[in-house]
Amino acid sequence: MNTWTQVYEPVGGILVSALIAAIPLILLFYMLAVRRTPGHYAAIAGTLSALILSIVIWKMPVTMAVSATVMGMCFGIFPIIWIVITAVWVYNMTVECGEFETIKGSLASLTDDRRLQAIFIAFAFGSFIEGTAGFGTPVAITAAMLVGLGFNPLYAAGICLIANTAPVAFGAIGIPVIVAASVSGLDLNHISAIVGRQLPFLSVIVPLWVCVTMCGFKRSMEVLPAILVSGFCFAITQYLSSNFHGPYLPDILSAIVTIAGMVILLRVWKPKNTWHFPNEAPAGSGGKGASYTSGQVLRAWSPYIILAVMVFIWGTGGFKALTGGFNIPVQWPNLHNLVMKTAPIVAKDAPYAAVYGFNIAQAAGTAILFSGLIASFIMPNYGLGKALPCLTRTIVQLKFPILTIATILGLAYIMNYSGMSTTLGLAFTQTGHFFPFFAPLLGWIGVFLTGSDTSSNALFCGLQRTTAEAVGVDPHLTVASNSSGGVTGKMISPQSISVATAATGMIGQEGNLFRFTLLHSLAMTMVICVLTYLQAYALKWMLP
Repeated sequence: MNTWTQVYEPVGGILVSALIAAIPLILLFYMLAVRRTPGHYAAIAGTLSALILSIVIWKMPVTMAVSATVMGMCFGIFPIIWIVITAVWVYNMTVECGEFETIKGSLASLTDDRRLQAIFIAFAFGSFIEGTAGFGTPVAITAAMLVGLGFNPLYAAGICLIANTAPVAFGAIGIPVIVAASVSGLDLNHISAIVGRQLPFLSVIVPLWVCVTMCGFKRSMEVLPAILVSGFCFAITQYLSSNFHGPYLPDILSAIVTIAGMVILLRVWKPKNTWHFPNEAPAGSGGKGASYTSGQVLRAWSPYIILAVMVFIWGTGGFKALTGGFNIPVQWPNLHNLVMKTAPIVAKDAPYAAVYGFNIAQAAGTAILFSGLIASFIMPNYGLGKALPCLTRTIVQLKFPILTIATILGLAYIMNYSGMSTTLGLAFTQTGHFFPFFAPLLGWIGVFLTGSDTSSNALFCGLQRTTAEAVGVDPHLTVASNSSGGVTGKMISPQSISVATAATGMIGQEGNLFRFTLLHSLAMTMVICVLTYLQAYALKWMLP
């Protein structure tokens, strides 16, 4: 089959072309934020519009356009949906066997305060899962846990998405930063250090941000000691580990230090007033939590303890080396090396690979599956006879999120392979001296499109380097800011929103959740944009 070369200015120059390339995103935004359309309808409309534009305007051959869309949908099914299904399944089992009541009671014995439970689970525990697994796993698990505790579903989903901002750049044992270095050809530890000098400014305020979102500023001040301890424990550890060790362990270490700091704090301090959502019954009382034996509490938490251990093992280099032989690389038909990237994205025309890696052994969802299978034997009066039917029911429960996530990834892939995403990126490079301000927005757009900081870095970090060198700023800074800016787009990515609504039983309410998180995403993005601009010029001394 003949090759096809991408065109980045198909009509009327780069700005007009970028406006046309943005049509699928604008349509998606309109349907989710304005019309509050169910996610699967919005995703189908956005993907179909991108497919038509890629063929009619960007002149991509029909077979290649369809092939790219199907490849994206397959990537959405595995490994992304595989994670969502298994994570929700583990939660459903703990509810069916009654163990989640014990989890609720044990948390109530530590704190029955919704603000502190959110910091513990959404921020600290979620960061640990992000550091070990990433790719949607933490939101799926923590949002389901918070709903089980009695949280308002919209707030459970929303605050988990907001809290997930802090750890995303170093998720899955540092994969996003590793990809950023690989794509840009820059030093890995240098990029890690700069990300570690940007994100801690967000990380330190995320617990406060979560609390204010839940209950307002005045009520948040009632738990100020916990906010300060969790924020500074996380931010300082994130800075130290990313600058002096590398990108592999900042999330895991920061989460462990934060959890330890909070446990120590709550041994010597309790909030004067316990806060719950209005018109919401408490999850339990301290007396109820205290009535459980340590063995009962350990057994109830065992699915999540096993899950944490398993995803940590799955993320280690030794395990990946051991299971590498199970990978089945598929050179995608009618697409692999048939699309040619061209200047200014690459120095000379280069083929765009399209390899679908199917490695069931290495997938984070498989780690969660084994966690659930092992835990099913520990759960009282349970076992495989009940676990497997529960898995089937979970798949049926998630049919619409499965469609949404698969379709959204189809949208991302068709925009990438047609060159539409690159057209959007090149429009930002016209900003010259102000490019460092807009550099994080490229990462934000990339994560909105793909739901993944890793994918966003793969998409734009090469462009970030070449543009930075052209305008005379440190390319390490703009490449790092692509990852830092990307994390703030995670909470509004349709893929992430679909994961959160699936985990909280809000299927069909994706538009409401999108509206909930949009302003938070924009505000956090502006923080990174301003910081990156200042670090490029006035605050150069902050860079390594």
